Amino acid sequence: MVKIIFYLGLLVLSMGSVLGQQLASTSGNLEQYKEELPFFQELITGGQYQDPPSNYDGDPFYLSKTFELGGLRINQIYYPEVYLLYDIRYDQVLTIHPVFSEKLLINPEKINEFRLNDGSVFQKLDGNESYSHHKKGFYQVLEEGRFTLVSKHYKAVKKSTEIGKTMGSYEEFEDFFLVDTEGFHPIKTKKQAIKHLRVSKKLVREKLTKNKIYFNQNKELFLKELVSVANQHASSIQE
Repeated sequence: MVKIIFYLGLLVLSMGSVLGQQLASTSGNLEQYKEELPFFQELITGGQYQDPPSNYDGDPFYLSKTFELGGLRINQIYYPEVYLLYDIRYDQVLTIHPVFSEKLLINPEKINEFRLNDGSVFQKLDGNESYSHHKKGFYQVLEEGRFTLVSKHYKAVKKSTEIGKTMGSYEEFEDFFLVDTEGFHPIKTKKQAIKHLRVSKKLVREKLTKNKIYFNQNKELFLKELVSVANQHASSIQE
C-alpha cells in the first residue's frame, strides 16, 4: 500500500502520457523528487475534483483553466515544476493524474504556499475566518513588510434569467486586506487605506498621484504602491 501511495505521488509530478512533451523539459528534476518521495503522498489525499457544470459560461479558475507549471510548498518543503490549477470559487488547489487525466485535489491543510505560472504567490493564512469568502484560507500576497497587502480572489455564479442552454455565468471579484500584528483589515476605499497606513497626503501626491496611479482606476496597483511607501517610511523612522 505504501509503495502504491509513493508511486502515485511520483505520477502526480511527472505528467506522463497526458503532458509528455512538457514533461520532457522538466524530467531533470525527477531525481530530486525521488529523494524526497515520501512527502508526495500528501499531494493526493484531497480526493478527486468534480468538474464544474458545462452549461455555465466561463470557468471557476484563476486566470487559466489549463494546468501550468508552478511551485508548491508543503510542510515548509518547496517543490518546483508541479502542474497546478487554482479553483477560486471553492478555493481549491488541483494537480492532475498523468494516466487517467483526473483532476486531483491537493489537501489544503498541507499547503503552506503555492506559486502559479504567472508569478503570483498565494499563502494559506489564518485569522480571517469570519470573512465570508475565507474558505480554505488562500490569499494572494501582493506586498510584504511591516504592513502586508493580500487579496482574496473568488468567483460567484450568476444564474441566467433567460431560457436556453446556458444556466449561468461566473463573476470574478477581488477583496483587499492589510495584515499587521493586529490581524486582517479589509480595505474598500482609498481613505481607509491611507488612514490605516498613516501615510501623509504629501507622500501620496509625490509617490502616487504624480505618477498617475489612482485608486479608482487600478485598486491593486494603488494599494501595492501605497503599502510600499508606508513600509519604506516605517523603516526610515526606525533607523
